[in-house]
Amino acid sequence: MTSPTPRPRLARPYLIAQGRTRPTGVALALEALVVRTAEGERRLPSLHFEHRDLLLLSSEPVSVIELAVRLSVPIGVTRILVGDLADSGMVEVTQLPETDQPDIVLLERVLHGLRAI
Repeated sequence: MTSPTPRPRLARPYLIAQGRTRPTGVALALEALVVRTAEGERRLPSLHFEHRDLLLLSSEPVSVIELAVRLSVPIGVTRILVGDLADSGMVEVTQLPETDQPDIVLLERVLHGLRAI
């Protein structure tokens, strides 16, 4: 299957997320990795719009934030849609353990260095 081509979104985020503001399951971190499962592969032809696009983009592990950027959909909406797909077994989500989280002090030093350039 080919990657979806970016297209203008005619529906408002509220409509795409069916009025929800949070995923039904676990809150997804921006860097959580999403990958399509065999169930997602099987059900791909029957899906439409953003759910289908998310499955097409997740044939290999991809972060939640990258999915949001590629689809030009707000991160909150992307989290809801990924949560829907995870709840139905169409994607597997891998959250990084807390110990793998970046060091805030290091990130602030990098940011300071970038601003100095």
